[in-house]
Amino acid sequence: MSDRSSQRPPNRQLAALIAEAGFSNAGLARRVDQLGIEHGLDLRYDKTSVTRWLRGQQPRGTTPALIAEVFTRRLGRRLSAHDLGLDAVAPVYAGLEYASSPEEAVEIISGLWRKDTGNQADLRKIAFTPAGLVVPSRDWLIGRADDRVGRGPEPGAAPAGAGGPGHGAGPGSARLPAQRAGGGLRGAHAPVAVAAPAVFGGTGQRVGMGDIAALRSVGELFRTLDNAYGGGHARQALVRYLEHEAEPMLRGSYGETMGRRLFAAVADLTRLAGWTSYDIGAHGLAQRYFVQALRLAQAAGDRVYGGYVLVTMSRQAVYLGHGREAVQLARVAQQGVGSGAPPVVQALFHAAEARGHGLLGEVRACTAALVRAERALEAVRNGDDVPSWARFFDEAQLADEFGHCHRDLGQYRAASQHAERSLHLRGHAYARSRVFCRTVLATARLGLGEVDAACALGAEAMQAAVEMRSVRAVEYVRDFSRRLDTHRDAAPVRAFHDRATALGVPVG
Repeated sequence: MSDRSSQRPPNRQLAALIAEAGFSNAGLARRVDQLGIEHGLDLRYDKTSVTRWLRGQQPRGTTPALIAEVFTRRLGRRLSAHDLGLDAVAPVYAGLEYASSPEEAVEIISGLWRKDTGNQADLRKIAFTPAGLVVPSRDWLIGRADDRVGRGPEPGAAPAGAGGPGHGAGPGSARLPAQRAGGGLRGAHAPVAVAAPAVFGGTGQRVGMGDIAALRSVGELFRTLDNAYGGGHARQALVRYLEHEAEPMLRGSYGETMGRRLFAAVADLTRLAGWTSYDIGAHGLAQRYFVQALRLAQAAGDRVYGGYVLVTMSRQAVYLGHGREAVQLARVAQQGVGSGAPPVVQALFHAAEARGHGLLGEVRACTAALVRAERALEAVRNGDDVPSWARFFDEAQLADEFGHCHRDLGQYRAASQHAERSLHLRGHAYARSRVFCRTVLATARLGLGEVDAACALGAEAMQAAVEMRSVRAVEYVRDFSRRLDTHRDAAPVRAFHDRATALGVPVG
């Protein structure tokens, strides 16, 4: 990768930071290359490249941001390309960073919301980066909840430094003349303590339980719309809500308890923004939302929800054909949450791992993971404390997971049985999931040689898919259509393709 020439003077800022960090030229180049790999970039810098930078040449593309990140990690303070004497370039991997603090997490996700509401077309073109999964999942696994997320005192807490009757002023308090009830001074030297400013004090709106309840209600509303009509139906409205309502809350005033509830609620909405982006085929954007939801969940101290975000990332990896990464993400979720998670959550995590094994054709590993999921779901009891986001995982969903796995393994008889069971149990509110499952059933019937039945099921799924805004739903139908190629001359197949043409579905 070449650099553009420049007649600029030597870069003394970069030289000073190299000396402070204790890097050799070769060592800096190696670290930049390694960071590039984490973000799916094939960089081949060496010590000569660094010498050119020191002479004033400017690296191309995203490299200035990568160099800044290398120094940020080494020196433990946030540095920009400008701090290094380099031209700042908006990095294509922006949003894949795993923030070092809640404050930084708020800055990253707020910037992503603003970009999403402002220029959707460019963001939708950002590619999914398998290598970009490594650092966030690792940092989540070895990380812990942030020590402090609050931006103000707890509700009802005495102001810092203010004592009750008979108490003197605390450290850091200011002293002002006290007033009589009628407004006069009791004396120029009669002090009263007033609160010193809080170190993490928020300056915006005071966040209360009503705000948290509103965020949760909005999440349920958009989740219902997504399940029934597809991610494209209200995705942009959700992102605008996050920008205009959630961001002011994050920058507002709240204590520790309220702050963790706030971060948890915003993490859920951010994951949903990623999920709806994934459903419309904006995979790079979805990946970024998932990474930031993972970091917000860490700030909330909600380890189990963080595992759910990783499992969501695992499902996207399966859809995009990255089976090994899908398995790894599901296993990290299991390891990070441990055996203390509710049984339904354990079932969900094991099923996600099974899907990855199924995609890879690993029969034994897939079967073992499915058995673990089944046993975990059998352990669920009435009255168990189940997170609201996990309630969808029931017998219908487990049967759906079995159906997908058996389809991917070419075990069409079992796939057909489980898909039929899922459709029988699944409520119509989950319209998109029913499209997926009906297409799996159509594929299984085709694999069993039942071409007429397969095409009839495929046509039903196609009709439902075109009535929602879901790229995934249409892609399921297109995948089924491609499997019909060996039967292209059969009358049911020709009728299916004619129906697709009439509906405007590109199945060729």
